[in-house]
Amino acid sequence: MEAIIILFSTGIVSLFIAMTRKPILVLLTALIGVTVTAIVMSINWYTPMQWVKYDGIETDYFTIIYGATATLFSFLFILIGYSKFSKEVYHTGDYIAILIFSLCGALCLFSFTDLFMFFIGLEILSIPMYVMAGSNKKNLLSSEAAMKYFFTGSFATGVLLFGIACVYGALGTFQLKEMSEAIAAMKNSSALLQVGMILILAGFLFKVGAVPFHFWGPDVYSGSPNVVTGFMATVVKLAAFCGFLRLFQLGFNGLDGFFVEILIAVSVLTMFVGNLSALRQTKLKRLIAYSSITHVGYALICLLVKNEHTPAYLWTYFFAYGFSIVALITVSMIVNDENDDIDRYKAFARTNPFAGFVMILALLSLAGVPPLVGFFGKYLVFSSAIEQYPVLIIIALINSGIAIYYYLKVILTAISKDDNAEKSTVSPLHAIVLSISMFGLILGGFVTFWVN
Repeated sequence: MEAIIILFSTGIVSLFIAMTRKPILVLLTALIGVTVTAIVMSINWYTPMQWVKYDGIETDYFTIIYGATATLFSFLFILIGYSKFSKEVYHTGDYIAILIFSLCGALCLFSFTDLFMFFIGLEILSIPMYVMAGSNKKNLLSSEAAMKYFFTGSFATGVLLFGIACVYGALGTFQLKEMSEAIAAMKNSSALLQVGMILILAGFLFKVGAVPFHFWGPDVYSGSPNVVTGFMATVVKLAAFCGFLRLFQLGFNGLDGFFVEILIAVSVLTMFVGNLSALRQTKLKRLIAYSSITHVGYALICLLVKNEHTPAYLWTYFFAYGFSIVALITVSMIVNDENDDIDRYKAFARTNPFAGFVMILALLSLAGVPPLVGFFGKYLVFSSAIEQYPVLIIIALINSGIAIYYYLKVILTAISKDDNAEKSTVSPLHAIVLSISMFGLILGGFVTFWVN
């Protein structure tokens, strides 16, 4: 709770600091606040702090790990986006504060103990993104992205609320612990509870962009500013997955029977639709969008496995995925924030060796090539389910092979020769983010094994 209060206060202070019309002060305020938040969460690892106590939020080890990861990625995206945010002096504080408020929602989803706080966290996470998706007022695609994201999110919220109402009607409580006890005491699951769980599952699949609720996802990603695309692909997805995993495991005692069959079908369809659609993309952000859909299919496997290590495996997967997205978004900002045609990256690795090297590492990590951190993420997720769902894992491996093709297409474009290619300018902040991403991609595997 202390971390959420500090983070929220940072967002408010950033808005007031922005009145000075000095973007650098807003940046420093935000970075200090986010850093202090991470420090407070780290202290909680060793000595639980209870200065402010609220029964709807509970801090445990996985809350801290997920929270620290989301905070790290948010820190990096604030650094990446500063070059763009600072150009609009009057709105720098708005942009940075909105990202921080969305992170507050993520921290709520990592630690909720009742459905009320679960819903509040999900909305605090999502609503700022509706605004940020349409923040590029000069681009009609940005307005389209905001509209589509708002409609999709609103529909998902309605479905989710209806599901929560059904669950409350069946169990008579919003508390996860009491829900779990009530379900365990039931001899036969009620039809109202089943309907509620189906609606909540549908709302979850909407929020993460799984098939068949993915249609507007690529449009939202490609129309949003690059920093927003990266934030949605990492922090928002990490928080949504963690929140629903927490709900299903602690509130519903895991998923069984019919729900498992639904998730298997959705996982398979999501992997194939994402991969096959990505094969023909000519723009980097749309490729990232369809790749993100594929990775949702892989991550759904975690929800199928009833294992005490499942939260750690899911965290490992998104830890690896997040660093790759951070690196790719940084490179896209270096090349051109508006035009993200893959052809724009021709000879990029030759004219900008360091940035090109990190870009290649990120793509190889997404493909799951050892010894990069992406390999460890896929290995842990796939190995956890191989005994229970061998056919599903074989399908996942086939899809991993398909994905290598379009990742290699981008890599070959980046290393190809072009006598007319110009060297892009890498700002100090972008260089710092690329360096952190490089270490995360190369050495992140050791961190994940330590956590596991």
